Amino acid sequence: MTLVDIIKHFRKALSGKEEDYTVGSIRKAIFYLSIPMILEMLMESLFAVVDIFFVGKLGVNAVATVGLTESVLTIVYSVAIGLSMAATAVVARRIGEKRRKAASEAAFQAICICASLALIIGLIGLYFAKDLLTLMGGEPELVASGYRYTQVIFAGNISVMLLFLINGVFRGAGNAVIAMRSLWLANGINIILDPLLIFGIGIFPELGLEGAAWATTIGRSIGVLYQFSVLLKGKAIISFHWEVLRFKLKTVRNILKIALGGMGQFLIESASWIVLMRIVSISGSVALAGFTIAIRLIIFALLPAMGFSNASATLVGQNLGAGQPDRAEQSAWKAAHYTAIFLGTCGLVFFLGGNSIISWFNDNPEVIQVGGNGLGIICLGYVFFAYGMVMSQSLNGAGDTRTPTLINICVLWLFQLPLAYALSHYFELGANGVFIAIAIGHSVHAVVSGWIFNKGRWKLVEV
Repeated sequence: MTLVDIIKHFRKALSGKEEDYTVGSIRKAIFYLSIPMILEMLMESLFAVVDIFFVGKLGVNAVATVGLTESVLTIVYSVAIGLSMAATAVVARRIGEKRRKAASEAAFQAICICASLALIIGLIGLYFAKDLLTLMGGEPELVASGYRYTQVIFAGNISVMLLFLINGVFRGAGNAVIAMRSLWLANGINIILDPLLIFGIGIFPELGLEGAAWATTIGRSIGVLYQFSVLLKGKAIISFHWEVLRFKLKTVRNILKIALGGMGQFLIESASWIVLMRIVSISGSVALAGFTIAIRLIIFALLPAMGFSNASATLVGQNLGAGQPDRAEQSAWKAAHYTAIFLGTCGLVFFLGGNSIISWFNDNPEVIQVGGNGLGIICLGYVFFAYGMVMSQSLNGAGDTRTPTLINICVLWLFQLPLAYALSHYFELGANGVFIAIAIGHSVHAVVSGWIFNKGRWKLVEV
């Protein structure tokens, strides 16, 4: 393939043109779906790094506050991702069956469920922000200086949840370009507002850490408004006309059935991250800051890789809907191989330049040491991360959210967490022990997920 051909296919992938991914080349299908999804996740990871870059200028406590808040917020994200997962599976299956109206109806029900849950979560976070930070091990000084950040983030969580969910709808429909554009818009505004609101540049007030929260909320709210503008115009694959804007109990039950498994799956994973953060926090704010920066950088590479796994979920769902389970299986394995190549390259960069990369975000030698060690250790398992991500997401795309949930319970809770605590405290490895446990745990997760996927029972799941 020549450079001209590659550019032509790249432009086609970003054109937003509707494609039938149940026929033709699987390699091209993965390419056309994954390119906008990778760019979508790349912007998300870029935001995470830029955000912590600016917050890092406010000191160790500010970084630690973000780390503690996001550990609790992962529970909120789990609800959004669980619903998004269900929406992707149901919408993809309906599109594969050539039932666009049913796909749009499912999307509307999912949005109603998501908005209702977000309002409840927002109220809880708004009133119990200080308690949440204290519960996570935050020192009194940290809680006093950072609780407003936590309040704003939780109060505005509806924008985050809807952004996740509606992008899941667009991805399930195969319209990954719309999902990419909405996240680029949201996070682009977020990145611009971050320094303006944190440091009070020009006409903007100096809000410190709270400014980072407002930047996130404003940016993502604008992204959600863009999503709704696309849905209401009626020109996309998923569109909201009057006939689909009605409550359908059967569809709600179907979505919740899949979503509960997805929520449980990610709640388990999120809870494991919270416990890992709690284990590290025992070593103090410096270790916690180093851990937070390292994990942000790990996510920086993992999120673009999620583009391949999200593409796999869409292809699995649509091809099952079209009655082509073998094509669905081939799509998943090809996507996993491409992800492994991508993450293997990222891992090599982290292994060779971990300390230097951490120093860009904080100049404290102890923070650099902790974060650099973390990058060097975790990246050793990056290739395994690839197969675990894609196989789990492929099962989710088939509507089988129960199996990945059980895998997470066994591997992350019953194996990884005890290992992290033992290495960190009994073997006195501190944060390094937690990093080692993460690398080993996710490698085991990949082996188990691949083995179960290969058995093929997911091909029989009804959605």
